Amino acid sequence: MQKKNSYSLKNEIIRNKASYIMLAPYFILFFLFTVLPVLASIVLSFTHFNMLEFPTFAGWSNYLKLFLEDDIFMLAIKNTFIFAVITGPVSYFMCLIFAWIINEFKGKLRAILTLVFYAPSISGNAYLIWNLVLSGDRYGYLNSWLMKWGFLNAPIQWMKTAKYVLPFLIIVQLWLSLGTGFLTFIAGLQTVDKSLYEAGAMDGIKNRWQELWFITLPSMKPQLMFGAVMQITQAFAVADISIQLAGNPSVNYSGATVVTHLMDYGTTRFEMGYASAIATVLFIVMIGTNKLVQKILGKVGQ
Repeated sequence: MQKKNSYSLKNEIIRNKASYIMLAPYFILFFLFTVLPVLASIVLSFTHFNMLEFPTFAGWSNYLKLFLEDDIFMLAIKNTFIFAVITGPVSYFMCLIFAWIINEFKGKLRAILTLVFYAPSISGNAYLIWNLVLSGDRYGYLNSWLMKWGFLNAPIQWMKTAKYVLPFLIIVQLWLSLGTGFLTFIAGLQTVDKSLYEAGAMDGIKNRWQELWFITLPSMKPQLMFGAVMQITQAFAVADISIQLAGNPSVNYSGATVVTHLMDYGTTRFEMGYASAIATVLFIVMIGTNKLVQKILGKVGQ
């Protein structure tokens, strides 16, 4: 049976050799710059490696330290899960609902609305804007507005006060969330066969919500899956927002995430073995979450 399968695969490659030759550059680059680094990180997670000396085998010590001794990591993983549980699903449904609404418009108006909603995610000035809004003096937009209307008597250091850091980071992430997934949903909605809606009406579908659930979403499952992967990645890999708005480290590590903790050990302390262990844990969590989302999306329209 193994020989037969091997023979079939060989024949398949020979028969479609032109396609495999064209795909080869991508597969080579993907292996060199994605698969190989991931495998190297997993191997290094079982070593002590400081970038100067050759790695030495450490067994499970990095992981034991991570879960039993590193209080900051436990706080970071708690913050990351809170961040992901809130921003992941909310961002995903925001992308889908806004894409669905905008898709109802035609021509230039749809293009303009798409640009307006997508622009914050690609704006280089996004953090500058929010730094002005959340500035801790009386000239910060939020402080100024709250003091003007009598809600505050004195300005608040928003990003230097632990209890405010994570909520504001979540708000900013939601504001920036209409990115690649949003464009994917817009594209997916435009590929749905219009004749399906006519057939659905004949089969008893009575309103737009039933159309969305039984026709639109099942017809764009690949786009839904891609959007889910993008949102999960963004939710668990958050770091820039925390660093730009709250600093690294943030006050009392209130804005610490798994990735900021990883960057601390990887790019500041150069403890690459320990940083690789953090990266491996994050990788496993993201794989598990993706599998769960795939099962959930597999039930859409059933």
